[in-house]
Amino acid sequence: MLLASLVPIAVVAVLGRRHAMMSPEVHFGLVVAAAALACAGALALSIAGARGRDGRAVLMGTAFSTMTALFLVHGLATPGIFADFNGMLPLAGGLSVPVGAGLLALTALPALRRPLDVRPLVALQITLFVGVLVFGVYGLLNPTVMPSVPQAKSHPAIGLLLAGGFFLVVLVGRAVRTYLLTRRAADLTVALGCVWLGVTLIANLVIGPMTIGYYVGHVLEIAAVALVGVPAAGDLRRAGASRPLVGDLTATELVASEEAYLGPRVRALMVQLERRDVSTEEHTRRVAFLAARVGEELKLSATSRRHLAVGGLLHDIGKLSVPLEILNKPGKLTDDEFAAIKRHPDDGRRLLDELGGFPETVKALVSDHHERLDGSGYPRGLTAMDMSLETRILAVCDVYDALVSDRVYRAAWSPERAFALLEDEVDAYDQRVVAALQRVITPEAAPSWVADLADRAAEAAGTKRVPAPRAI
Repeated sequence: MLLASLVPIAVVAVLGRRHAMMSPEVHFGLVVAAAALACAGALALSIAGARGRDGRAVLMGTAFSTMTALFLVHGLATPGIFADFNGMLPLAGGLSVPVGAGLLALTALPALRRPLDVRPLVALQITLFVGVLVFGVYGLLNPTVMPSVPQAKSHPAIGLLLAGGFFLVVLVGRAVRTYLLTRRAADLTVALGCVWLGVTLIANLVIGPMTIGYYVGHVLEIAAVALVGVPAAGDLRRAGASRPLVGDLTATELVASEEAYLGPRVRALMVQLERRDVSTEEHTRRVAFLAARVGEELKLSATSRRHLAVGGLLHDIGKLSVPLEILNKPGKLTDDEFAAIKRHPDDGRRLLDELGGFPETVKALVSDHHERLDGSGYPRGLTAMDMSLETRILAVCDVYDALVSDRVYRAAWSPERAFALLEDEVDAYDQRVVAALQRVITPEAAPSWVADLADRAAEAAGTKRVPAPRAI
């Protein structure tokens, strides 16, 4: 798929400068039809964003509609259709990508994530779209007023190339950053769409008209809008917001919306765990949330933060094999019962091996989250030398949540008492991780869905507090 998507880029690189001619009627028909379809898609994206109060989606629609409006003017200026050659042809074509890329780059503004009122953004979109069309009609009616700029390789053209290229590099970086967290093909296609817009810039501003590259650039521009816009629309439908062009998706948001960002397999396992034992499922979500926050606090890579999110959600998946009467036993466990509990890391690892497709780091988190730095953990008795930083993070977060949660055999500890234990056990727990966890444990740090877990469990049981199973 990736190789096929790079074919147009290769065509422009190898054959782009070869002379080619397209009849005015064909050029006009293709450009106007493609621009009209793209404008319709931009409108749909804006409507969806307005309904969801997602300012970023509305601004994305504004970027696409403005870009395609300029492209439409470029088509209307086709020599021999409504007028002879005039300056609107190169001007509209040269401005379309830099202007669109600049507007897309603004989607990272925090104020646009959930603005109080999206109507100013909608008004901006309408103003820009109508303004571009009015400007285009004026230029067509007054051909002598519009200078024929930017000419390929001219100083204005190079200036537009640098400006548009800068914005596109920023957008590609954001999309790749999001892809490293989600591993979704859709986020990679957004990056590819931005690369295609860069090729269009080169075709318009460097190679110039009446070449193969120039006409291929026309096709790539509209195709790029689809590559960026379609995943955005899908995100709006599934997760309520689109993040690739913003690049601010956090690992904790992966935990909150595991189906949207981590895929259906993780979601299916969580559903299976929830159906069997709600408390264990809630514990795993809290641990995943804490581990992801600690990973961000310690500035781990996007890949490591993703592994912590997935590993945290699935670290107790092996408890599907443990009888509920053992998990929920209020008294002291027998040796055989404790042995059954201690098998859950290996059982979880074996399940992920059977399913296939999970990274080794995730499987190691599942199998090693009860290991300790001094070798006192289980199932393998690993020591500090054998434990990755991700494993150390998950181990600390797992113990902390177990201590501050109600158990069938004891009441919840206070956070202060839990941290005192973690700090006393300096040989068992990485103190750098413990300190990072302390920094992220604040009331405002937890998203609403974490607090809702306790309320949901209480409602189900008809009590204020619901004991969770042993976190062993």
